[in-house]
Parts: sequence; C-alpha cells; structure tokens
Amino acid sequence: MDTIEVWFWIWAFASAFLFVAEIFTAGFFMLPFGIGAAGSAMLAYFKVPIAWQWGCFILVSIVSFRLLRRFADKLTHEPPVKTGSDRLFGKTGIVIEELTPNSPLGQARIEREEWRAEAPGHGTVAVGTRVVVEGVEGTHLIVRPE
Repeated sequence: MDTIEVWFWIWAFASAFLFVAEIFTAGFFMLPFGIGAAGSAMLAYFKVPIAWQWGCFILVSIVSFRLLRRFADKLTHEPPVKTGSDRLFGKTGIVIEELTPNSPLGQARIEREEWRAEAPGHGTVAVGTRVVVEGVEGTHLIVRPE
C-alpha cells in the first residue's frame, strides 16, 4: 500500500466520521469539514500530491462553511412578523377603563383591540393614560404607564 492510497482511506474515513458527527451536532458545524475531506479523498483517489489534498481540504471547508453559515442563518432567523400575543410586546396603547391594583376589571386599547389589563406595582392608572405592554398573562395584558 503506497502513501497516496493510505491518504485516500484517511480522507474517506475522516469524511464519513464528520458526516456522521454532523447528525449529532446542531447548526451545520461539522458538515463543511466533511465536504472538504470528501474533496480531498477524491484527489487522493486520483493520486494528486498530499499538499494539494490539504489545500483542497482547507479551501473547500472554508467555502462550504461560509455558504452553509448563510443557509443556517436563513433557517434560524426570527420570523419578521410576530403572531398571537407575541405581537403585542412593547406596543403602546391607552387605558379605556381605570386599572386598579388587584382588580381584573381594567381595560386598555392596543391598536384596534381592547384587552383586559393590569398594571402591577403602579397603583391606579387613570383612563386616558398611555401604557406599554410588558407581558401577557392568560387573557390579561401586563402594562406599565408610559
């Protein structure tokens, strides 16, 4: 067995190992290196010198890493439009029924919707006061005066 044939098996094993390791990791971290090792295994199969194999491994790994990083970022980014009660966090509104401590009877209008609201720790909040949504608890908004 000559050296080039040995390097083929080294690259092939490394490639297979990295592809399998990718299954157990998140975020396409091992996959670019597996692709680079597969490229180097092909060069070793065609008896290309070892320096070229290493160059191929480094170059292909870097290029694949950058491309897969962009792809992973597109898959894992936060959706541009929030839905459900998440869309209300940070929104401002106006009190339409007085908010009193320990009473679920107060209401606030956020955009065009009316919600039951509470302002814990802020005492009584008068009608017409602008409020900011800090959270949602069941069907009640947790607000604070602006």
